[in-house]
Amino acid sequence: MTGILKHKPDAGETRHIKMTPEDKVYNIIFTIVFALVGLICVYPFYYLIICTISEQQAVSLNQVFLLPTGINFDNYIEIFQVQGLAQAAFISVARTVITTAISLVFTSYGAYIFTKQNMWGHKIWYRFVVVTMYFSAGMIPIYMNNRLLGLTNTFWIYVVPLCLSVYNMVLVKTSIESMSPELEESAYLDGAGYLTRFFRIVLPLQGPILATVSLFTAVNQWNDFFTTQMYVTNTKLYTLQFLLYELLNQVTAAADQIANENPYATITPVGIRLTLTAIVTIPIICVYPFVQKFYVKGIMVGAVKG
Repeated sequence: MTGILKHKPDAGETRHIKMTPEDKVYNIIFTIVFALVGLICVYPFYYLIICTISEQQAVSLNQVFLLPTGINFDNYIEIFQVQGLAQAAFISVARTVITTAISLVFTSYGAYIFTKQNMWGHKIWYRFVVVTMYFSAGMIPIYMNNRLLGLTNTFWIYVVPLCLSVYNMVLVKTSIESMSPELEESAYLDGAGYLTRFFRIVLPLQGPILATVSLFTAVNQWNDFFTTQMYVTNTKLYTLQFLLYELLNQVTAAADQIANENPYATITPVGIRLTLTAIVTIPIICVYPFVQKFYVKGIMVGAVKG
């Protein structure tokens, strides 16, 4: 009888599963395929960076492939000396941080309110809001509305129109609905109001979806240049993306301007394009790894109910 019984591993004991030859072959193929896919995704960013720190003549002749040639940082030095770049970078960072924070509060609280079945006209108001995801008034009415609100040529044009994202609100709402209602009910029995329950019970439990929504908002804010092009004429309110957009459109003139200001500059139009692209892309690449671990979990929690 004892020969029939099998040893059950303890809780802390590691179980070793014997792999068959077929499993080993599958793992090898799986690893090779995903390594190639990862290389295809990473190499363009790597190539962009090594081109910006290589000799411009070698880049123009397509002689840079795996390693930089004649490493130097002249491109970045010359670009960072462009007039107004520091101010534009400050505006871009400020709008991204402030808008993301405000949008996160408005979007998550709006989602929380729509989870309450006792809200007056709950279904009607929710459908009224969701409809705006599919239908827009159009560019001219939106422009006139922002102008009548006095937002043009002010920093708040970057913040106020994007305080609430309906798409993100739907994701957060679905995530809140998947939370156990007993948690909030216990706080309600202790006399906690809606704001107390939201900030102390609901919001701390929505970390993954809030990180996902924050990433969406921050990337959209960081990459946006159309808002500046449409509503802003004050050069002190130009964003980094709009300033670099103008330089890209006038890349030859920008290279000539840099050469006139610094006769020893070796920067070329190709170098300007690559360096500007790197300056805009690198900050997002640096931020993404910190929120990536929440991204998949957050988008799944916000997309699947139950």
